[in-house]
Amino acid sequence: MKIISVETGKIRRVDSANLLIGPPLVSSPCPSLSTQFVLLFWAFASLPSEIFLELKKRRKKIHPEDDKMSVSSNDHSSGRKSLPELAPLEAVLFDIDGTLCDSDPIHYHAFREMFIEIGYNNGIPITEDFYVENISGKHNDYLGKALFPDWSFEKCAKFLDDKEASFRRLAPQQLKAVNGLYKLCKWIEDHGLKCAAVTNAPRLNAELMISILGLSDFFQVIVLGCECERAKPFPDPYLRALTELNASPKHTVVFEDSVSGIESGVAAGLPVVGVTTRNPEQSLIDAGASLLIKDFEDPKLWTAIEASLKQE
Repeated sequence: MKIISVETGKIRRVDSANLLIGPPLVSSPCPSLSTQFVLLFWAFASLPSEIFLELKKRRKKIHPEDDKMSVSSNDHSSGRKSLPELAPLEAVLFDIDGTLCDSDPIHYHAFREMFIEIGYNNGIPITEDFYVENISGKHNDYLGKALFPDWSFEKCAKFLDDKEASFRRLAPQQLKAVNGLYKLCKWIEDHGLKCAAVTNAPRLNAELMISILGLSDFFQVIVLGCECERAKPFPDPYLRALTELNASPKHTVVFEDSVSGIESGVAAGLPVVGVTTRNPEQSLIDAGASLLIKDFEDPKLWTAIEASLKQE
């Protein structure tokens, strides 16, 4: 089992689609723009690339919603491939929480009890709908800012660390594999496919869940979103998994249960099978899922994966 750690804080690549290059696509100045604005625009566009990228990075820290919007606005059609189109299937990538195991009830319980302790929402317990809409599948760095906008980073981190510790205390007694998981794992091993776990969970949680499920020797690679430059819903964790497995995106499938996870896989150019463990089916479709399954016993899945091994 291999844990992949990625150095943060370094510029790794430039997305040319996000850069301001070339003259504006108008033949004459727009009357609604002032001369000062036009001059400012060209001054900004003419900055050396290193300075330009640094400004972009600083803006991301101040306005992280800009990046979120850029992911959610991706064209999901590129990831909507059927599994037979992947033939011959080469690699399988799994999320952990809610995909390998039905862990959301444990996370929900831990959040609910800790929210009550601090008087969150005026002491009114959060509902499962609130958990699904605002918490499930999201990275802790995002959750800290979203749930506690007035708290310091240190205070948010302490609360979320305590919550994860609560989850780890409960998991050994309550964590169960999603129905059909071991059947699929055996099928993957029997066909010699590459396999990775790709998760936004903290390292201790990921290792504990995989150990409880008895899959410590199953995954060749584990990629943690918290150790990538950007976590899900950005494509970085799935792109890292492809690199580490030396797998082609044209022959790789992802299993995910959350909107942010599906968006991450689709943004990486991968078809995603949505596991409808807890999240609303329509939200998974809207996020770009190619196929929805109830669990790993679903006949639709087995029809599709058997076809994915056959070359036309």
